[in-house]
Amino acid sequence: MMSTQSMHNTDYDYKRTFWLLFLVAAVVILAGIGLRDPWPADEPRFVEVAKEMVNSGNWFFPMRGGELYPDKPPVFMWLLASLYWLTGSLKATFLIPDALASLVSLFCVFDIAAKLWNVKTARNACLLLLITPQFIIQSKSAQIDATVACWIMIAMYGLLRHFFYQASLKWYLTSWAFMGLGIITKGVGFLPIFLLVPVLFLHFTGKHRFEKTQINWSLLFGPFMMLLVVAAWLLPMLYIAEHSHNPDFIAYRDNILFKQTGQRYADSWGHINPWYYFLVDVIPLLWFPLYTFLFTKSFWREVKVSPVVFSMLLWVVLVIVFFSISPGKRNLYILPALPVMALVVGAHFTKTGLQTWFKRVLQVGFVLFGSLFMVAAVMCFTKSHAVTKQVGDHTFPFGMLFLAASLCWFAILLWKRNKVNLSAYWAAFAITWILYSTVGYVLFNPIRTPAKGIMATVAHDIGPNGQLGMTRFKEQFLLFSPIPLTQFSYLASTQEQDRNAWLWMSEKADRYVMTARDKNIQCFDLSKAKDLGRAHGKDWVLLSEKAMTPTCPKPKTIKRYYLPMKTLY
Repeated sequence: MMSTQSMHNTDYDYKRTFWLLFLVAAVVILAGIGLRDPWPADEPRFVEVAKEMVNSGNWFFPMRGGELYPDKPPVFMWLLASLYWLTGSLKATFLIPDALASLVSLFCVFDIAAKLWNVKTARNACLLLLITPQFIIQSKSAQIDATVACWIMIAMYGLLRHFFYQASLKWYLTSWAFMGLGIITKGVGFLPIFLLVPVLFLHFTGKHRFEKTQINWSLLFGPFMMLLVVAAWLLPMLYIAEHSHNPDFIAYRDNILFKQTGQRYADSWGHINPWYYFLVDVIPLLWFPLYTFLFTKSFWREVKVSPVVFSMLLWVVLVIVFFSISPGKRNLYILPALPVMALVVGAHFTKTGLQTWFKRVLQVGFVLFGSLFMVAAVMCFTKSHAVTKQVGDHTFPFGMLFLAASLCWFAILLWKRNKVNLSAYWAAFAITWILYSTVGYVLFNPIRTPAKGIMATVAHDIGPNGQLGMTRFKEQFLLFSPIPLTQFSYLASTQEQDRNAWLWMSEKADRYVMTARDKNIQCFDLSKAKDLGRAHGKDWVLLSEKAMTPTCPKPKTIKRYYLPMKTLY
C-alpha cells in the first residue's frame, strides 16, 4: 500500500509536471490570437456564419450570405458566435475555440496517461503530441476539426477510464454524451465506438477478462445517452423545418442529414484522393516522429502484452481505415486519432527510454527543419520567382523570419549535440511556432486576405448609391465586405446565379455584380467588365449595366439573398 508521503510526492509531481507542460503549451497555442484575420480555406466560412448568427439573431440555422448553410451542424459556429456576442470582436476571438479545445485534449492525454501508467509517461505522451506538426497546426486554426477531435478525445478518455483504469458508469455515459456532441459538431463524433471492437475481442476471447462492473448490460445505456444529445439539436431542427413551409428549410434538412453524411462519405464530390493518401501523403510529414516507433520490434512486443496499448493502437488503425475507405480525404480528417497515437507511443517510449536510434531521428528532424527554413530564407533574400509569386517583391522580412527559425533549430542542435531529447526538440518547435504566430502572422496576413482590398475597391467603384450583387463568390468576400450585398444562392449552378443576377440588375439602375472571370458566364459580356485583380486563385471582375447582354434566359427559380451590413468585420 502506498504511504501517505509517497502519495503526497506523487500528487506534487503530477501537479508540477502538468502545470509546467500545460503553461508552455498554452503560450505556444494561444500566441498570435488577435493578430490575424481568418484565412482560407475554411476559416472565413465559419467566421462569416458566426457573424450572421449574431447579426441576424438566428442561431439555430446557420446562414451564409443570408442563405441557409447545410454543410455542417451548428455547434462549432455557436462557439465562435458566442465569443463574438460576448466581446464584439471576431478577430480577437475566432481562434480561441480550437486553441482551448486542443488544450483540453492535451489535458486528457496527460491525465489518462498518469492514471494508466505514471506521471513520466504522461509527460512523454504530451511532449510527443506537441512535437507532432498536425496537432499544433490545427490548434492554431479556426477549422472545425480540433474541436471535434477534443470531443472525441474526451469520449476516449472516459472509455479508457472505465475499461482500463476503474469501472465508472458515470464516465462511460459521459463518453457517449460527448460522442453525441461530436456528431452535432461534424458528424464523425461516433468514432470512439470503434474502441469497443478491441475491448469486446479481448473480453470474449479470454485474452483479457474485464470485470463485471466494466462489461455488463448497463453498457447499452450508452447509445441512448448519445442519441439524447443528438436529439437536443435534431428534433427541434426537424420540427422547425417541417412546419416552416419554406423549401429552403426542407432542403437544409435533407442536405445535412443525407447529402453531408452518408452520401459525402460513400460518394464524395470533393478532395478526391487514393486509399493510401493518409499513409503516403499525410502521416509521414504531419505525424513525424511518432510513426518511427512502428519499425521497432520492442514496440510490437509491447502491443502484444499490453491490452490497453493493443486496444488504443487498433482504434487508431480503425479510424485511419474508416477515413481511407471514403474517396474524399483531407489531411485533417485523421486528427482525432493523433492524441491516442501519442498515448500509445508515450507508453512505449517511457519503458524503453531514449534509445540511440530515436536520438538520431530527432537529430535528423533538427537538420531537416533547420535546412528547410534556411533554404526558404535564401530564396527570400535572392528574390526567387517561386517566392515573389506568392508574397511580392518585398521578401526581406520573410527571409529574416525564416533565417531566425533556421538559426533556432541549428543553435539548439549544437547546444545539445549528442544529448538531444524530447524537451530540446519541443523547445525548437515552441520557439518556431511563437515566431510564426507573431511576426509571421503580421507578415502573411495581407497576403492571405486579398479579398479585403478587392472589397474596398468595389465599395469605392460603385459609390454610396450603388448596390452590389455577387456570384461565384467565396466566403471571405462576404466577411470583408464594407457594404450590404445580394447573392443568388451559393448552392445554385453558376448559370442559375448568372440569370438571377441579370434579372436583379435589370429591375433597378445603379446595380452591379461582382464575379469571378469565367468563360462559361451567361448573360454578361466580360469584355465590358472592370478587372478587380486576382485573389484566392481566381480573377475577379465588376459588371455594370453596360456589361449586360440584351436578353437572358429566365432562371428556373428566382433566388436572391440579402446580406445587410450591420457590423463591419
